[in-house]
Amino acid sequence: MLITTTLVAVLCYAIATVLQCRRLSSTAHEQLRTPIRLLGLAGFLLQGHAVYLELHHPDGIDLSFFPVGSLIAWVVAGLVLSSSLRHRLDNLFIGVFPLAAITALLAALTPEANIHKPYAGGLLAHILLSLLAYSLFTIATVQALMLSRQERALKQHHTRGLVASLPPLQIMERLLFESLWAGFLLLTAALISGFLFVDNLFAQHLVHKTLLSLIAWVVYALLLAGRHFLGWRSQTAVRWTLGGFVLLMLGFFGSKLVLEMLLKM
Repeated sequence: MLITTTLVAVLCYAIATVLQCRRLSSTAHEQLRTPIRLLGLAGFLLQGHAVYLELHHPDGIDLSFFPVGSLIAWVVAGLVLSSSLRHRLDNLFIGVFPLAAITALLAALTPEANIHKPYAGGLLAHILLSLLAYSLFTIATVQALMLSRQERALKQHHTRGLVASLPPLQIMERLLFESLWAGFLLLTAALISGFLFVDNLFAQHLVHKTLLSLIAWVVYALLLAGRHFLGWRSQTAVRWTLGGFVLLMLGFFGSKLVLEMLLKM
């Protein structure tokens, strides 16, 4: 059941990605927008079911590397799908749908880590806030990469294809910082809840994750302060966004992967 659901989700995401790439070549493919969204929605719903099956077990919740990766990609896909209803962000599908498909496939095909634990309410709130923050920063990173490409193309007077289908540069920047602010607030809440509900965040198995997350928080805080007080934009914003994202992902996924590898030894 899990494999079948995952494969159909991957197929939906793949077809939606191909159709979205076709839309870049010509405005004549505007009629593809609805099928792309429907396929993306189908993939999202199917992946959601697969994520539920992977995470929930009779003896607890499995928060190992690949199921959590699929969960974050699933949240990202849902946020981008819902945001595309209000803003012209359909081209983010080109990065988000393949990410969701790959993580879903890896989670379904990788043997279980057998790390199932029951979690108390406070700890679950910390985990949920962290996952939402990581998801928003993932979206912000994809937006930053799109913004960087858009700016370079405009400087070179290449205004066809991807660039022509994106919102104006100022709107892209505004959307980027909206995602950054939302992710920053959620990361702040996640860190606070971690100090409240996690026993000893600086224990040996958590210290790398905690320190890298705190450094990433500082990076994003400096970026947002630089934007507010110094007017940072374009490539400066892109570099700081990518730097914070790398730190955050190393802290979360890097430490999680190392710990799971050590448990298997």
